[in-house]
This record gives sequence, C-alpha cells and structure tokens, in this order.
Amino acid sequence: MTTYVYETIPTKPGQKPRRFEVQQSMQEAPLTKHPETGEPVQRIISGGYGIIAQKAAPPPAPCGGQCACYGQN
Repeated sequence: MTTYVYETIPTKPGQKPRRFEVQQSMQEAPLTKHPETGEPVQRIISGGYGIIAQKAAPPPAPCGGQCACYGQN
C-alpha cells in the first residue's frame, strides 16, 4: 500500500485547502471526494523525500614551500 497526499479543493472564497493522507493500492483510482466529508479533493504530486550525499572535496594540495604558510602547521 502506498500513502498518497490529497488536498481539498476550496469551494468558497477565503476557504483554505486542507491536506490529508490516504493509504491506497497503486491500482486504485485517485479519490475525487474526501472520504469523511464528501468535499472535492485532488491528489498532490510532490518531489518526495530523499537523501542527497555529496562526495567530500579532496584536501587542498600542499603549497610545498612556495608560500608564506609553509611550515606553519
């Protein structure tokens, strides 16, 4: 079962949408109405969550005595 995010579609001016989650099979059709209130809804497609890992930068090359910092460490 997949968890989908839905949002109510405001029907009156000033009404704010509300988000909720529903577990559904991927074969099930998207909901068109809120299961409890009957309000019209739309399924939200988001970017999802993930972990982005970056490789560490290589250490800077030693100056080799060509600058004033040589030998200070």
